[in-house]
Formats: sequence, C-alpha cells, structure tokens
Amino acid sequence: MDGGDGFTLRVANGLGAVDAVDWDACAGPDNPFVSYGFLSALEDSGSASARTGWLPQHLLLEDAAGRLVGAVPLYLKSHSWGEYVFDQSWADAYERAGGEYYPKLQAAVPFTPAPGPRLLVRPDAASQARDLLIGGLVEIATRHKVSSLHVTFPDAADWQKLGEAGFLQRIGQQFHWTNDGYASFEDFLARLNSRKRKTIRKERKAATEGGITLRTLVGADITPAHWDAFHRFYLSTVDRKWGGAYLTREFFELLPERLGDRIVLVVAERDGRTIAGALNLQGRDTLYGRNWGADGEYPFLHFEACYYRAIDFAIERGLKRVEAGAQGMHKIQRGYLPSETYSAHWIRDRSLRNAIDHFLKRERPAMRAEMAALAELSPFRKGGEE
Repeated sequence: MDGGDGFTLRVANGLGAVDAVDWDACAGPDNPFVSYGFLSALEDSGSASARTGWLPQHLLLEDAAGRLVGAVPLYLKSHSWGEYVFDQSWADAYERAGGEYYPKLQAAVPFTPAPGPRLLVRPDAASQARDLLIGGLVEIATRHKVSSLHVTFPDAADWQKLGEAGFLQRIGQQFHWTNDGYASFEDFLARLNSRKRKTIRKERKAATEGGITLRTLVGADITPAHWDAFHRFYLSTVDRKWGGAYLTREFFELLPERLGDRIVLVVAERDGRTIAGALNLQGRDTLYGRNWGADGEYPFLHFEACYYRAIDFAIERGLKRVEAGAQGMHKIQRGYLPSETYSAHWIRDRSLRNAIDHFLKRERPAMRAEMAALAELSPFRKGGEE
C-alpha cells in the first residue's frame, strides 16, 4: 500500500518476516507485551495462530529508505475470545439482523488485558506516522471486507488519536496500585485506615500458614521445573473457568529465552513442592500481573502472591505502578484503585455503527460514574481518619 510522502504500508503474516531490532525500535522499552520477544513467543509456540483464531496480519510502515518506522500488532479473528473487551452482544445483534460479524480485525496483544501503545512508532519518525498507521488499518479492514476493526487496550494517547480519526471510543476499568513513594510495605499500610491494615496483615499471615513459603524469582532464577508447575496451574485455572487453554507449554519455554529478567514469577512452596504461582512481567516503571494458578485451594494465597508480593517488588524496585490484570473489585480493599482503560472501534456497516455509537455515548458516563463510586471505597485514610 502506498502511504504517501515516500512511505509504504505492508502487511506481515507473522513476526518471522520482521526484524526483531526494527520492531522493538518502534515498540520501545516501556511495555513488555508489545515487544518482539513476547509477541513472537505467542506466534512461534502456536498460541496465537490461525488455528486458535488469531491470524497475524501485522501492519508495517516503512519510509522511503525501507526503514521500519511504525507497526501495529494486528490479527484477523474468527471469534471474540481472549480479548477482555466484550463485543459478543454487538456480534449477536448484527447476525440477528442478517449480517456477518466474523471475521473481524483486532489490533491487540492476544490474551493480554494490559494497557499499552498499539500504534508503535519510532521516536524519530515523521509526525504523520501515526496518522498513516491509522489510515493503513482502515485500508486493510476495507480490503478484507470485515465487519469491524477493534483496537483494544491502547494507551490514552493512541485512543485519543483514533477517536480523532473517527473510531468509536469505549472506556473500561481495571484496578491499579500506585507507588506514592513508599519506603516499604509497612509504609504503604500506614496510609490505610486501621481496619484495612489489620485485615491485610491477617491475610498475609494466613497465606503462609501450614508451612507455605513464597519466593519472588526473576529471569534465570526460574527453572524448567517452575515452568512445568506453572503450566500445570495454568491448565487447572482454565479448566475451572471453562475457558480455552491458548497458551501452550512451548510458550512458557520461549518466554524466558526472549524476555529474560523482565519475567517475575512468585512461587508458593510447601514441603519442597511448588503449589502455586503468579506470573508478572516488568516494564520500565510498571509491574504487570499476567497469570495465576494453584494446585488446590489455599486461603488468601492468591491475594499474597498476586497483590501483596507485587507491591513488595514494586516498592523494592522503585516501580510506579502495579497493574494486576482484568476484573476484581476485591482489589480495591487491597490498595488497587479504579483506573480507566480504553478501546477504539471502526464499524463498516453504518446502521451497526450508529447503534454502537448510541450505546457507547450512554455507557461512557455510566462507567465513569461507577468508577467514581468505587473510588469512594478506597482503603486509604481520609482526613483525620485512623
């Protein structure tokens, strides 16, 4: 595709056709999920593939010299699973009206509800690079004759840019912990009201009863035996939630090879056996919670491994945030407060677009009102409260 002004847009049917250094120059160092290492591990392991309904169609922007200056992780989808921004009701309505919602295009990180950039642009790229990528996305959607194109969990800047280009804008919510310069976990607890402090201390103590110990492992400290156990926990979690086990065992082999010290695994052990684990990835200033699993039910162990140990790690490393994944209002009482997430949607059919636009105009203020109400449940002390 001719991008104009000497730029060329093309589609890569997999990251194997893209140079890793060039991709990462566009993705930047901040967010591990848009890195070549993470995305290629998903593809090379068969986790994100045509078989699983995630056919790579990555959009690439090259300048007149053939240098990659922009990219979008893009997939042709035959379903709406693994996205965490739910559009099944849109699909049902369109199909009841006689339309075909699938296939559709998805600009996203598969199976990963982590906010981050989606319009990946080199820092020294021309100012029109993002506009050219957006135009390229619409061109691909038009050529494929898909019903829709969805950009999920973009950062605020990309979301705003997509809105300016005519994409419908949607907001969601997650619960994130912010490091307010805490010197220790106890310093963090001191900012909470006394009832919440006592509750968290009791939960942390209860999580390690019965001889359970926890360790936070980084990079090379994580052994193949740990990955074997964690994959087993992952499959168990999928079975309990009636989901699809997209992530293969090979993915958990490739991940440490390609992301190294960006991987943070909290493991719980008892009698020399690993019984639970929480997988995190570290960005420049954020720890991202990704997966949790256990081989049984252990009171409060999930809170300890996923939330409290993540806070410990963030304070120790001087990270600004912990983003603990999708859902979970119970996170509020543990210091994780409501935070907006974003998605942007291009809809080809005018009638469907108008209906969704009407829905989103009502949903956005309702979502923000809900977030404001939830923020009032904050465990942090207010005024002279003890």
